[in-house]
Amino acid sequence: MADAVRTTCAYCGVGCGIRATVTGPRSVEIAGDPDHPANRGRLCSKGTHLAETVGLEGRLLHPMIGSKRASWDKALDLVAKRFKETISRHGPGSVAFYVSGQLLTEDYYVANKLMKGFIGTANIDTNSRLCMSSAVAGHMRAFGEDVVPATYDDLDAADLFVLVGSNTAWCHPIVYQRIRARCEAGAKLVVIDPRRTETAEEADLHLPIRPGSDVALMNGLLQHCRETGIIDDAYLAAHVAVPQDFWDQLGEGNDLWSVARICDVPAADLRHFYELFAANPRTVTLFSQGINQSTAGTDQVNAITNLHLATARIGKPGAAPFSITGQPNAMGGREVGGLASTLAAHMDFAPENRARVQRFWASPTIAEKPGLKAVDLFRGIGEGRIKALWVMATNPAVSMPDGNAVRDALKTCPFVVVSDVIEKTDTGAFAHVRLPAAAWGEKDGTVTNSDRTISRQRALFALPGEAMPDWWIVKEVGRRMGWKNAFTYDRAADIWREHCRLSTYDNDGARLFALPGAAQGGNAAYDDMQSFRWGGDHPFADGRFSTEDGRARLVPVAQKPLPEPLTKWPLTLNTGRYRDQWHTMTRTGLAPKLARHREEPLVEVHPDDGSRLGLTDGGLARVETPQGDSIYRVAFHSGQRHGELFVPIHWTDRTSSGGRTGLLPRPLVDPVSGQPGFKRTPASIAAVTPKWRGFLLLSRELAGTPRCLWAARVAVPAGVMWELAGNGDLKAIEALLPKGERIEAQDVARGTKRIAIVANGRLSGALFVTETGELPPRDWLIAQLSAPQVAPTLLAGRAPGAQTDRGPVICVCFDVGLKTIVGAIRDQKLANVAAIGGALGAGTNCGSCRPALTRILNEETTNAA
Repeated sequence: MADAVRTTCAYCGVGCGIRATVTGPRSVEIAGDPDHPANRGRLCSKGTHLAETVGLEGRLLHPMIGSKRASWDKALDLVAKRFKETISRHGPGSVAFYVSGQLLTEDYYVANKLMKGFIGTANIDTNSRLCMSSAVAGHMRAFGEDVVPATYDDLDAADLFVLVGSNTAWCHPIVYQRIRARCEAGAKLVVIDPRRTETAEEADLHLPIRPGSDVALMNGLLQHCRETGIIDDAYLAAHVAVPQDFWDQLGEGNDLWSVARICDVPAADLRHFYELFAANPRTVTLFSQGINQSTAGTDQVNAITNLHLATARIGKPGAAPFSITGQPNAMGGREVGGLASTLAAHMDFAPENRARVQRFWASPTIAEKPGLKAVDLFRGIGEGRIKALWVMATNPAVSMPDGNAVRDALKTCPFVVVSDVIEKTDTGAFAHVRLPAAAWGEKDGTVTNSDRTISRQRALFALPGEAMPDWWIVKEVGRRMGWKNAFTYDRAADIWREHCRLSTYDNDGARLFALPGAAQGGNAAYDDMQSFRWGGDHPFADGRFSTEDGRARLVPVAQKPLPEPLTKWPLTLNTGRYRDQWHTMTRTGLAPKLARHREEPLVEVHPDDGSRLGLTDGGLARVETPQGDSIYRVAFHSGQRHGELFVPIHWTDRTSSGGRTGLLPRPLVDPVSGQPGFKRTPASIAAVTPKWRGFLLLSRELAGTPRCLWAARVAVPAGVMWELAGNGDLKAIEALLPKGERIEAQDVARGTKRIAIVANGRLSGALFVTETGELPPRDWLIAQLSAPQVAPTLLAGRAPGAQTDRGPVICVCFDVGLKTIVGAIRDQKLANVAAIGGALGAGTNCGSCRPALTRILNEETTNAA
């Protein structure tokens, strides 16, 4: 067996280390790297099942011009020619790149260099604008530089954790398990989130605040700290610039009772939070999308940093504000200048920085000012100002707010290039040229995680087809545009060394980001690179910050008035992630085990609201906003605040006819960071009643989404399943069944039809529909796709004789269902989560199901009493 390759996970900003052992041409065994500082050997469910996603299903393997295959030379020459012509006719500002935190640092570096230093505009922005740019802006206002002043080791030293707008148990499970380990040793956990998530279930205190009231909450806490003597005046005097009227402004309307009213939480709970914060100097405040994805996101970030600066809870073990957002390399993109609002290497567009970077690159020009941020960039395309766009490793037709307007813009753009690993994406449908890029497992380079740790991502497989690394694609276009000497890289290591040199070039210490020594050594040193963290464990331990005077800043922020519900749009829509899926599911959607936790896009509604609005738990409903509408499966959830809805972000036109969340949010942004506000969109909801419902089971993928009212794709072993509902004739759905021997049963009175297709003695397709009856559980039927022969009870939808129903899957890592867990608790008298793990394995790998296990255990204990 081959030696394990040390690499990093493809998903979130935790940056977990992986040991990958290649077992075949496109197969690999995945294990956590026990020596990596981010995860110490643990992996979440997504990382654990990465091996299910490395096949070539759906891959783009050759350059395409329109619908025809092309050579690399022809495709690259066309891209270079069209960009040059557009610049010649309309100026550099008429072109743009939209890139991604899925890129490696080396990819990001070359794209940024080409756009800002040679084309001469800063119209390069990234999908990271959608998730963490408010944190960047807040850091720069408070610290003078985009520095996360915390590490994961701080989690092992904290006495209080404040999680704000973060469902950490689902979105960052490895971080959450370190938090829980510390809590088991006595630390306290406060969760601030409008929803009662699984993270909130295990908290010592949950504050379900009104969406958008975070500034009031944090300002109220800061006022309490001042009134009770918690402010560290000596630290402020020595290390922090405080505006003259800062405290006078803070005191207005931030008393306990006013804050409780604004946040819509009991004053007693608010006081409890204040007292916990006051009593625990070693506090880590972790914040994520609930803070950043807001039209007041930067102010919310600064409300948090103000607290930590004013109480000197920064630069010390176990005390820091900690942004835990991000993709696998969102931080690396921030370091090289992948955002339109920064130049490179943590430098802005000040004249001296522009001159420095231009001198280093020996470039003919340099961007003069920040470029168009994501929302404005696509608005610029729609208005005709951007005439050529290159999209790299992302899917804005799905992920951007007001997706209909984004699609209209892409449709009218004269020239669109998409480099991606997937052949068919919602964005790729608008491309004039598609370029096949390397995927995870084929890439070679570096990534930076959320605590500033730089790690290597190493290739496991040879590049398939004609796919190439993103950096190679960009540098080849740069050379064809006339800048051959500036883009001479032969390998990722060449780019890494240049990036490191730029980070230290004329850097006299004013910028904390610097990689001294990292550029030393040859290719072998790059290949053998071990993970390391720039900036030290506690970047501001000496009290010096990256501002001109070396002092941090308290930034005055005020709570903006929160609008009342509108008559037509009486509800508030919130968006977010599911535990076992990632972004638009181009990778996780391939893994059958990851589909089991949430198989369809659900709209979560408080049961009282559901009853009042005529919804049915498990039925369908249309969610509508001023921007668009989409259908979801309804799920009643008592953890929802009254008057609020929650929907996931993952489903696309390729995986569902509904669940299209990107169509719904407003294209409104934070005025400082440009980050869209996904968390608070006015909305309405109404029940949708189909004539029939059913499911389609196939041993092969379909060419497109079934044409009916509701269709949601579910990855299953040996095939695919589509959950369906509709109003019209079923003939179009029946036509999707493969050819073969047809077995059929029909009950006209109940509107039930069951069809199975057998080919070569094995099941190749099945369609079960009903108008008034019940549908059978899916598990046994799914297993028949792999069965060596057709069971005689196939159309009954169950095995001959008695059948065990294990219930919905709770633990994806070990494939353990709810009824199995409940049965073990009762039969074996299991008293805690550890005992469940010992009996069934559930909760012993990534731990993201542990809150659910706790809830099940509590319910069983209550029922038994």
